[in-house]
Amino acid sequence: MKRTLYLKFLLAYLLFGIFGFVVVATFVYSMTYERLRRDKADSMYQVATQIANTYAADLYNSETSLETVHMQLVALSKYMDKSSIWIVNPSGRLVLDSSRNLGPGQEIVIEGFDPTVTGSSYYTTGNFFGSFDRDVLSVFAPITANFKVQAYVVVHTSIADIQNSANEFLNISYLMLIVLFLLSMIILIFFTELVYVPLRKITTATEQYAAGNMSYEFSVESEDEMGYLAASLSYMAGEIARQEDDQKKFIANVSHDFRSPLTSIRGYLVAMQDGTIPEEMHSKYLGIVINETDRLTKLTNELLTLNNLNTKGMLLDRSDFDINQVIRNVAESFGGICIDKKIAIELVLTDEKMLVNADMSKIQQVLYNLVDNAIKFSHKESSVKIETTEKHSKVFVSVKDSGIGIPKEDQKLIFDRFYKSDLSRGKDKKGTGLGLAIVKEIIKAHEENINVISTTGVGTEFIFSLPKAAAMDEEE
Repeated sequence: MKRTLYLKFLLAYLLFGIFGFVVVATFVYSMTYERLRRDKADSMYQVATQIANTYAADLYNSETSLETVHMQLVALSKYMDKSSIWIVNPSGRLVLDSSRNLGPGQEIVIEGFDPTVTGSSYYTTGNFFGSFDRDVLSVFAPITANFKVQAYVVVHTSIADIQNSANEFLNISYLMLIVLFLLSMIILIFFTELVYVPLRKITTATEQYAAGNMSYEFSVESEDEMGYLAASLSYMAGEIARQEDDQKKFIANVSHDFRSPLTSIRGYLVAMQDGTIPEEMHSKYLGIVINETDRLTKLTNELLTLNNLNTKGMLLDRSDFDINQVIRNVAESFGGICIDKKIAIELVLTDEKMLVNADMSKIQQVLYNLVDNAIKFSHKESSVKIETTEKHSKVFVSVKDSGIGIPKEDQKLIFDRFYKSDLSRGKDKKGTGLGLAIVKEIIKAHEENINVISTTGVGTEFIFSLPKAAAMDEEE
């Protein structure tokens, strides 16, 4: 995997910082400046209104002198950070200026003075009709007397002062952004340690597994999804390795079980062809060849059965049927073999009729395989016991023999494909090792269980469960 994910995250982190500074430099400054200008205009308008309603109104009502009002305006100007306070007539003639004294005959007229320049607002920005060489914020408040606008109180303050204040807030914003940017490095560190490093381990492991190295080991010490992913991947590799081992064993077992009868068949046929076996004995050895071909046919059929069970997901044709009758039928099918081996089949069935809900043909196959094994590994002049019992809406079927038994270390492996214990190989060379694997798959598909109890030299008992048919409960 190319090392791009971390670089992309770093690039995103840097872009976050760059765009953060751009946003602060533009939008934050603009919004701060607008807010400061509006707040400044509000405070100036309050002062201008207060002057218009008090000192200036007294002036135009002839209740105070021009000099007194000028002194008061000078004092207010100092209080307002040296803002200029003017009183201007509607014609544009300057009456008072807090920043200077106007002589008795001195007349200053503001060309183009228009008090409606503010529109719907009460302030304007600019050089105030050419009166200043810099931009100022100007606020208007009308002076009324005798129900008529006599003049206007105009308060000016420098835009540069407001901009300086906005820049101070901007510097604070820059500082906070830098602090946040540095603090956000914690996220980068956490991403590195909690996401990127484990992800690199997982990626490396995936590459190793893809290359066939299923023994590669790695660990991610984490309790989150990343740790779960690593554990799942490790488990998957283990399962694949186990399946590969099983596949190798499967191929080896299939090859062995096919090679043995084929070798026998070829040997006997060649011996008959070259005269090693006399013609009068051909029928005997042809019977052996037929038995070996039957063994190959059985092995092939059981392989196909297992393959179909796996690929089709074990499609079941469930129905209610009498398990006792199925057991009787299976027992009868082994009558000839039992006579030859002098083995008795003992049936201990609960009730005359016991209905279960399952796939009858597949359960019949289960019973056939279990009874076949029981007879195969039983001693002569012994018995095979088949028993049914009912408990908690379940029917338990037991197939028990008095044969050679299964060693304890082999009991957990007997349901594996092609598995044969040493005792079973010595006893019967015709077994394929697939019968119990098929039994396990069928019972598992029914969502039921099968267990084995065995003692070497005493015998073996297989017990599997089936769901009792609902019709049985209704009859009760």
